[in-house]
Amino acid sequence: MAVTAQHAPAVRISSPTGRWILLTTVLGSSMAMLDSTVVNVALPRIGRDLDANLAALQWTVNAYMVTLAGLILLGGSLGDRYGRRRIFVLGVVWFATASLLCGLAPNAGILVAARALQGIGGALLTPGSLALIQASFHPDDRGRAVGLWSGFGGIGAAVGPFLGGWLVAGPGWRWVFLLNVPLALVCAPIAVRHVPESSGGTAHGRFDVLGAALGALSLALVTYALIEARNGTLAVALTAVAGVLAAVAFVYVEKHRRDPMMPPDIFASRQFTAVNLVTLCVYAAFGGFFFLTALQLQVVAGYSPLEAGTALLPTTALMLLFSARSGALADRIGPRLPLTAGPLLCAVAMLLMLRVGKGADYLTDVLPALLVMGAGMVTLVAPLTATVLASVDTSRAGLASGINNAAARAAGLIAVAALPLLAGMGPEAYRSADAFDAAFRRAMPICAAVLVVGAVLAFTTVRHPAPGCRRPECRTHGSVTTPPLETGRGGGAASGTGPAS
Repeated sequence: MAVTAQHAPAVRISSPTGRWILLTTVLGSSMAMLDSTVVNVALPRIGRDLDANLAALQWTVNAYMVTLAGLILLGGSLGDRYGRRRIFVLGVVWFATASLLCGLAPNAGILVAARALQGIGGALLTPGSLALIQASFHPDDRGRAVGLWSGFGGIGAAVGPFLGGWLVAGPGWRWVFLLNVPLALVCAPIAVRHVPESSGGTAHGRFDVLGAALGALSLALVTYALIEARNGTLAVALTAVAGVLAAVAFVYVEKHRRDPMMPPDIFASRQFTAVNLVTLCVYAAFGGFFFLTALQLQVVAGYSPLEAGTALLPTTALMLLFSARSGALADRIGPRLPLTAGPLLCAVAMLLMLRVGKGADYLTDVLPALLVMGAGMVTLVAPLTATVLASVDTSRAGLASGINNAAARAAGLIAVAALPLLAGMGPEAYRSADAFDAAFRRAMPICAAVLVVGAVLAFTTVRHPAPGCRRPECRTHGSVTTPPLETGRGGGAASGTGPAS
């Protein structure tokens, strides 16, 4: 029987066990991080090889995001109840198995279904990797361990587009998914052999499976309605109504359950509500931007997958280099100015992307926009996370971070579903450089407008946090699609004070 971290001596980072834990958690989180950054680069080749239309490409991204966003809070709770290592290993194996199915998919339908299964695995391993670090390391080493974990994870995010482009241009797009299998074959045995088991200890109550199912169902139905809205059929209208009803049912269940996954009273904090609205705006714009830009660079500008993947590196590199400094600056001057200026800088970057067309030069057309984009993201991401944590009681930090992370993912998937519709993209638009370029030029101002709304919200609602509030532990961050996860007191990432919360 495994010894739990509560009864075992606290692990030091210099010990062999400490190094094994770091390796395991970095490998696990890198699987999910790589997947979130490499798939966009592969979309044109996937569409061509599987004879898929634009809707199928949207679902290739969104099927994963639906299950991940809907279940990530539940994933953290399962680790608290049944053991963080156990659920983490289950997530790694699940994710790798689903990745294998993605890599072997003979058609777009099976690929989309496998991507949905992959999202379930991501919901288990994403919160579990950080929770293992928090539950295992000595308090004196915990900050450094989190820093190493987030730094190496950020490097994985930076390498992702480049690696994805190389794989798509070389062995083929299927290896974007198959790459996860050997990573899992290394990660899972190391976790079982070298990582101590831990759990919440005081876990009680029932899991909010109904709430999680309703949340994911609502996202799936609304996403389907938005993607298929151009058809204008009765089935689409009924699906949209069903999605809204599922969302209403989700709110009702969360309000009346004794142990809800997303307690409505956490939104009694006006600051928490306001920052999550800002999150919805900025990450909707980011989701639409990175989805369409990877296509624009290949379909219109004529870049190879490798060139398109490499082109996106500056944004993540800036995040890695300066996110910690941005957080320190926000601690001194308060979050209001960074959360206002950051989205405005990103809005400028969206408009600069209008220069990217046929035969676009990287140094004069693409790079300036991505550098401004990176500067804007550096300015806003760390203060956003800090403000989320500061707006609730310290005991609910993990829950608040999980909700904010899920909100960002939900915003991204809704944007990927809605933006092509709003920009007038037809189902075969990505096969025509002229058609896609015209729609892209309509889409970027929409993204910029959403970011301006986020900036206005931040300026009018965000206030300086009270002294002595919870500060983020993930100082270095490299993901461009979601804010970093943080944990609660008990070590459970994306969970609250108990498994059912």
